[in-house]
Amino acid sequence: MRRALAAAAALALVAAGGVTARERDRPLAANPSGFIAAEIAFARLAQEKGQWTAFRETAAPEAVMFVPQRVKARDWLKSQKDPAEAVKWQPHAVYVSCDGNVGVTTGAWQKGPANGYFTTVWLRDPKKGKMAWILDHGDALTTPREAPDFIASKQAKCGSRPGVAIDGGTEGEDRAVGLSPDQTLSWTSVVQPDGARRVTVRLWDGTAMQQVIDDQVAAPAPQN
Repeated sequence: MRRALAAAAALALVAAGGVTARERDRPLAANPSGFIAAEIAFARLAQEKGQWTAFRETAAPEAVMFVPQRVKARDWLKSQKDPAEAVKWQPHAVYVSCDGNVGVTTGAWQKGPANGYFTTVWLRDPKKGKMAWILDHGDALTTPREAPDFIASKQAKCGSRPGVAIDGGTEGEDRAVGLSPDQTLSWTSVVQPDGARRVTVRLWDGTAMQQVIDDQVAAPAPQN
């Protein structure tokens, strides 16, 4: 029965002239759950193929990490061997631009007795839907983040295209600002000379760019 219905639908499409070029090129609709699915698949890949292999295979060409200074992810990952035990992680929330082409996931990670959190910025190809991460960072926690009953989801308001002010920062710090194409989601990463960093994410609520993530990481302890 299902096959017969599919055949009938295909015939109806042919009778109507098929899918036009304009329809094929129409941007994909916003889908917050797609970013959650990408993060879950990323975590699964780390368990199946290895931690750094998963990072390499899902990174955008311009992706960055912090070790603790900012590095170009693909260059740094070239020399990294997969650890025997890969870190595990789960998304707890997702924040998405109005057009659905940028999403930020944040959640918890575990490795042996250690616990922490992560934040990942994802880019989506507006025509093909392919996801790739462009920024990934996290830190350890003394108290694990409690898993929510449901993954929280929040999308920027549509209909307005606000200008986003760029803060030049202070001398000596490494600052970078990312912005969704529709200017409704922004992310800022700042690394201090001592390795301390801060990653903030803001979402347009129809009136202002509201801060939804503020991750602050202390400078690493000096090596003896």
